[in-house]
Amino acid sequence: MNSARRHSLRPLPAALAGLALAVTGTLALHSTPAHAAACNGYVGLTFDDGPSGNTPALLNALKQNGLRATMFNEGQYAAAYPAQVKAQVTAGMWVGNHSYTHPHLTQLSQAQIDSELSRTQSAVAAAGGGTPRLFRPPYGETNATVKAVAAKYGLTQIIWDVDSQDWNGASTDAIVAAAGRLTNGQVILMHDWAANTLAAIPRIAQGLAARGLCAGQISPTTGRAVAP
Repeated sequence: MNSARRHSLRPLPAALAGLALAVTGTLALHSTPAHAAACNGYVGLTFDDGPSGNTPALLNALKQNGLRATMFNEGQYAAAYPAQVKAQVTAGMWVGNHSYTHPHLTQLSQAQIDSELSRTQSAVAAAGGGTPRLFRPPYGETNATVKAVAAKYGLTQIIWDVDSQDWNGASTDAIVAAAGRLTNGQVILMHDWAANTLAAIPRIAQGLAARGLCAGQISPTTGRAVAP
């Protein structure tokens, strides 16, 4: 009898584990629509200059905090770190074009600008990032020639509404405060390599949630943040 009882009890932990998994899965399935229902607006989180050795930590922080972002990759780094480009997409991020070598495009000839953008389109696609539809000119510098070349490749130019100043040594508190100025549809500039930005991500997520804002996709039509 004792032996029979032991055998009949053995499957219980597995059964309970299965039940827990089923419940967890159910909760996970229902969490996304509930979160989406709480979105009163969308903002565009953007990270320039990747991918790099810092990208895995950045992606992990974004995923842990339920955030999606647009990664404006440099072509030279997409070619050097193709696995990280693919990881960006796998993590639910969108990949944009940030030129190949990060030059001052307004100081280049049309042929040189064309090379910068076309090579990046190819490098990102070859790395598994798809064909970018968004383009951010380095330093936010642009002119009619830059815009014309971008249009040739079906790219919508995206600057920013809020500059986090993370490239300029801004503190984590300052970066969080900058994100706190975002309003519906707006886009913030941040960078893949900035340690203070990485540290700010959990607080950025909390601040957005408190204001009913969600991290959205940047529309290639309007250049504004919209629902994914």
